Amino acid sequence: MLNSADLAFVDHLRRLLPDGTLRAAEPRYLEEPRGRWQGLAGVVALPRTVSEVSAVVRACASARVGIVPWGGGTGLVGGQLLAEGPAPVVLSLERMAALRGSYPEENVLVVEAGMILADVQAHATAAGRVFPLALASEGTCRIGGNLSTNAGGLNVLRYGNARDLCLGIEAVLPDGSVFNGLKRLRKDNTGYDLRHLLIGAEGTLGVITAASLRLYPQPGVIGTALLAVESPAAALRLLSLAETRLSGMVSAFELIGRMGLEFLAERIPEVKLPIGMPEWMVLIEIGLPAGFGVAEDHLGGLFEAGLEAGLVSDGVIAASEAQRAGLWRIREAIPEANRMIGAVSSHDISVPLGLVAEFIAKAGPRLAAMGDFRVNCFGHLGDGNLHYNVFPAFGRSRKDYEHQRDAVKACVHDLVDELGGSMSAEHGLGRLKVEDLERYGDPGKLAAMRAIKAALDPVGIMNPGAVLRG
Repeated sequence: MLNSADLAFVDHLRRLLPDGTLRAAEPRYLEEPRGRWQGLAGVVALPRTVSEVSAVVRACASARVGIVPWGGGTGLVGGQLLAEGPAPVVLSLERMAALRGSYPEENVLVVEAGMILADVQAHATAAGRVFPLALASEGTCRIGGNLSTNAGGLNVLRYGNARDLCLGIEAVLPDGSVFNGLKRLRKDNTGYDLRHLLIGAEGTLGVITAASLRLYPQPGVIGTALLAVESPAAALRLLSLAETRLSGMVSAFELIGRMGLEFLAERIPEVKLPIGMPEWMVLIEIGLPAGFGVAEDHLGGLFEAGLEAGLVSDGVIAASEAQRAGLWRIREAIPEANRMIGAVSSHDISVPLGLVAEFIAKAGPRLAAMGDFRVNCFGHLGDGNLHYNVFPAFGRSRKDYEHQRDAVKACVHDLVDELGGSMSAEHGLGRLKVEDLERYGDPGKLAAMRAIKAALDPVGIMNPGAVLRG
C-alpha cells in the first residue's frame, strides 16, 4: 500500500534537496493531450543532477510514496499522470537537458533525458549528422520519455524505433541506486542488457536520466513524393517495389486514406491537396548518399514502374524544399483534424505487413455492423503500424457514442489479435491499455513482466498502475 506525498513528506524531501527543487503542481503536470484524465500530485520535483534524482527516489522508496515520471506530457495513453489513489511525487527531468558529449566520428551523441527531441536533432545537425527519430510532438517531447515509451515515428522503416537508436543509458533504479550504463559501445555482451529492459518500460522499472544516442550521416539528397494508389494492397506492393529499387534508402512510407483527406477539407481547408482526393495514397521519402543521382529521378522511375504495374494512378514529386514541406503538412495535419472532430475510439495498432490489407478489409464491415461510424485509417505502412481511428458520423459527436467506446475498441483489437498483431504499436500501454495487455498479452510474458517488476520495484513506487495493474 502506497502513501501520499503529504505535507510532512514534502517537508522531509525539501530538506534533502537544494532550494527550488520542489514546487506545487501546475496544470500542465496534471493534464494529457486527449483530456481523458486529470492527474494527482503531492508535489513536483525538478532535480538538476542524477544525485538529486537518486535522493528523490530513495526517499520515496523509504516512505512508500509513488513516483510518476514526467517528460514532455505528450503521451496518449495516460502514462504520465496518476488519476486516482495516493498523491504521488511527479518527477520532471526538464532541468536535466544538457549535452554531455558529441562524438561525430563515432556517430554518437550523449544527452540528458530532459532534452527536447528537436534539440537533440539540432545537436546532431550541428555535428554534421542526423538523429532520425521524428515525431509530431518533437518540439515538446523529451528524449527520456521517447526512450521510456520506445517511441516510433516516421522513420522506423529505415532507422528503427527509439530502442534501436540508443547505445547506452544512465538510470536511477527503484531503490535509488544509479545504473551507470552510459556507454558508447556497439558490442557489449556482459550479461543481461538492462538498457533494453528499461527502454519501453514507461518508467515502471526506473528513471532514465541520460542516454548515448546513435547518429547517422546526413543524406546527400532527399526526395519526397505523394502517390495515389488503388488500394492498401497496391500500396504494399509499391513499398516492395520501392525497397527493391532503392534498397536501404526509403526513409518513410506513409499510408493516407480518403477519410483523412475529407477531415482536412472539413476542418483545415487551408491544407491543399496537389492530386485531388483519391481513396488511398502514400507519402514516400527517400534519402540518398551524395553522388547517387537526383532524388526526383529515382522517384520518377518508381512512379513509372508503379504506373506500369497498375499500382499508381497519379502523383506529385516535390521539386523544392517548400513543396516537400507542403506534402508533409498534409500528413502532419491529419492528427490535428482528428482532434478537432473527436474520436469515439483511437487505436495504435500493428499487424504483419502482409496482413495490413486484410485487416483494413475486415475491420470496416465489422464496425459498420455495430453502428454508423467514420474510420480514418492512416499511418506508418512501412513498419505495419496503423492509426485506425473511429469517429462519429457526420453531424454527430462522440458523446453520442460513449456507450459504444469499449465495444468499438474490442472489435478493433480482437481483429488485430486474430491476425497476430499488437494493440500497442508505438504509443505504449500507460494506464489506458493495462486491461488490454491482460486480455491479449501472452501469459508467459505477463508472468515474467510481473516477476521483473516485483524484483526491481518490490514496493511498487515506480509509475504505479502503468503497464501492469498495481
